[in-house]
Amino acid sequence: MNEQSKPPTSTPARPSAAGTPAATDAAAAAFGAGSGSRRARASAVVRSVARDLLDVKSDPLPKMSRPRWLAWLPHVALGYLAVFFVSITLNQVNDHYKVSGTSVLLLSILVGVSIAVAVRRPLAGYWLGLTAAALIALAIHDHVGQGQSWPWLPAGIFAFAPVLLLVALRVPPRVTVGAVAVTVACTGLAEALFKPEHSGSTTPGAVLLFAFTGLLGYALRSTRLARTKLVEQETLTEEERARRTLLEERSRIARELHDVVAHHMSVISIQAQVAPYLVENPSEELKENLAGIRANALEALTELRRVLGVLRSEHADDSADSHHPQPTLAELGGLVDNVRAAGLDVTTEIAGVRRPLSPGVELTAYRIVQEALSNCLRYAPGSRVEVGLAYGPRELHVCVANSAPTRPVPPSPGAGHGLLGMRERAGMLGGELAAGHRPSGGYEVSAVLPIDPVSPGGGSSPAPGTKKETS
Repeated sequence: MNEQSKPPTSTPARPSAAGTPAATDAAAAAFGAGSGSRRARASAVVRSVARDLLDVKSDPLPKMSRPRWLAWLPHVALGYLAVFFVSITLNQVNDHYKVSGTSVLLLSILVGVSIAVAVRRPLAGYWLGLTAAALIALAIHDHVGQGQSWPWLPAGIFAFAPVLLLVALRVPPRVTVGAVAVTVACTGLAEALFKPEHSGSTTPGAVLLFAFTGLLGYALRSTRLARTKLVEQETLTEEERARRTLLEERSRIARELHDVVAHHMSVISIQAQVAPYLVENPSEELKENLAGIRANALEALTELRRVLGVLRSEHADDSADSHHPQPTLAELGGLVDNVRAAGLDVTTEIAGVRRPLSPGVELTAYRIVQEALSNCLRYAPGSRVEVGLAYGPRELHVCVANSAPTRPVPPSPGAGHGLLGMRERAGMLGGELAAGHRPSGGYEVSAVLPIDPVSPGGGSSPAPGTKKETS
């Protein structure tokens, strides 16, 4: 029989990869590496907690924020507790354990000092209180009677609780856990190794009391931190809202100034174009100068629209009113009539020679009166409002004052930043604005705006005392 006709021989089954010695060694190495890394992390956490427990830096207990007249109440209460526990500790050691002397007095005082120190340096007070408890336990060790507690005094275990609470209020939770664990471990170890015969155990009570104290401190600390973060966030939100309101008002002012300046630049351009036809036989120099004026006006108008005109595109809802003329003080009567129709008793008074002013001053004065009257409607329902304008030779005085509201003030959805816009408008003209409560009740907004009297030959407005023509 040739070799090809031989029956095939069976080959042994190949062991799986998981069953090979190499795979087993790799799994064991991986398990060892994982457990080693866990042990390293646990060791690092223990070292960190131990390092934090030994950090006796100053961390004063904060005062109460509300009410202000009780700001120091926690400090006064802790001072009273310190004196109380000094007295009761000395009394228990003398009367119950029959131990007296100067050393007992000093140890009792040390218990109170630990509470006082913990108010400013919590971990220093913690170690001081733990040391005082250990020394007291050593002093009464040979005088413990039937059923008397050891190593903690009945008062001592409660005297240490405020110290532990002060620690939990101002350290991270892991450090609080470490402080409670060290205290309970020291208590259990002392009972296991040095417990006097027939003495009562304090370990269960220490575990319950100190664990509860640690949880209470953690909860109070979390609440305080959350409240602090909330106040910070509210402050940041308010600042951001004020900044956004200011930017929006600046954008609005820029758009309005764009309308005013663009209008006057257009007028200059048209007048420069028409002027040669109003002069008989104009010279070439005059034509050239007027052409230069027109070219410069058109160039300035183009640049102005390029820089400021983009502000219109940011507010699509303004497109319907984008070509409406800006309001002036001539329209103040209509504004006052609208406010009267809304239920306010408004009176107006104008002093000085009423005359047209520059468009920027007219618009700013109108907007200030408009915003002030809106605030009266919103915050002083039923009040009497007085609107006053005083035209001076160099300044325009604007005053809007209201009496105290006669009806309940409804909640307002406004952001409360209307004064920002009014101050911004007055400041852009170099003026000033003041607002505040009146001594007799109510509120007053007053502004002083510098004005440039319009010259008769300016071409943009008539002279003082003349009527303004409208087309």
